[in-house]
Amino acid sequence: MKACMVAYTFYEADNRVRRYAEALAKRGDRVDVVALRQEGQPETGVINGVRIFRIQRRTVSEKNKFAYLAKLTLFFLRSMAFLTKEQLKDRYDLIHVHSVPDFEVFAAVYPKLTGTKIILDIHDIVPEFYASKFKTSQDSMTFKLLVGIERLSTGFSDHVIAANHIWERRLQDRSVRASKCTTFLNYPDITQDFHRRGRTRGDGKFILLYPGTLNYHQGLDIAIRAFGMISSQVPQAEFHIHGEGEQLGVLRSLVAELGLQDRVFLKAMLPYNQITSVIENADLGVVPKRGNSFGNEAFSTKILEFMALGVPVIVPETAIDRYYFNDSVAKFFKANDDKSLADAMLLLITNPEIRRDLANNADEFMKKYTWEENKDSYLNLVDSLVHSSSGDFLHSRERESRP
Repeated sequence: MKACMVAYTFYEADNRVRRYAEALAKRGDRVDVVALRQEGQPETGVINGVRIFRIQRRTVSEKNKFAYLAKLTLFFLRSMAFLTKEQLKDRYDLIHVHSVPDFEVFAAVYPKLTGTKIILDIHDIVPEFYASKFKTSQDSMTFKLLVGIERLSTGFSDHVIAANHIWERRLQDRSVRASKCTTFLNYPDITQDFHRRGRTRGDGKFILLYPGTLNYHQGLDIAIRAFGMISSQVPQAEFHIHGEGEQLGVLRSLVAELGLQDRVFLKAMLPYNQITSVIENADLGVVPKRGNSFGNEAFSTKILEFMALGVPVIVPETAIDRYYFNDSVAKFFKANDDKSLADAMLLLITNPEIRRDLANNADEFMKKYTWEENKDSYLNLVDSLVHSSSGDFLHSRERESRP
């Protein structure tokens, strides 16, 4: 089988896209990836048997909706040209398109017309994501237009993957029938990147860690203020933030304003073959995302990554986090509340037995939530699409594993 992943993302840093692509390549399929390019990267390359085509350079700096849309549109046009050209040379059997944006799926219009099966993988549900990113009302014409695009995009696709069960239900309510929609969480691969190698740090410090994008809805300003409230009580503690995004300048200013330059460290985003060691050597994971309409329902894969590497984690009291987790595996705080997060930080920093219990319980929980446990369900979905005329597929294992 010949397949292609299309994603407005940096392939090396996106473990969700990499897992799909490398699972197909490992079993012998020919796999291409169309993605973004960072400064200094070559336009093409091969990683673990997957051919990478980096068709557009991007810096993560968009602060208004027009700049953001312009870059998405340019990538759409370039990826459409790429897919059409490749289809004329050697037909794809499957094209797996990753959203944001939903309309990227129409880049595969020529392959679709010539018999290729199309998966639309909705990482972030676009209308709610847009409303959060640009502070737009859900009653606005723009939001309603995006729901319309969502319906057209899911209708064009042969199958739709949702990033969590709450969004699967939302999509089924407004855009796609149940038999054509499946949930796959962003499962960590504990056999490769998230395999435990053992802690190597012994400096006597207590490291709180956040690795990921620095967008407003991720709530890093909340976490920095919370840490500032307790920093004098735990002089051995440091807060390390590895990431990049639109809030980087704001966060730097906040750290300086609070006088935390020697306690809060904003560091570069690292590829997965490096960040996993950083995570495993942390003492406490922090996921401080806001509980607004998007953050309330957006599943943070960082939680599973912390758990996979044996690190206890603090999470917000949101609908999505309560859907999957309970108090035995994670420490909850009131979303958007600096003081509540500060209290949770202090409690776990000063109580190693609580941290140990959370990590041990999470080990048991993670037995169902790894890529190795769920990979075959994805491969079966792909094969059912490519070898049948219908996009309907009952993903029985994932449906049975709902909390």
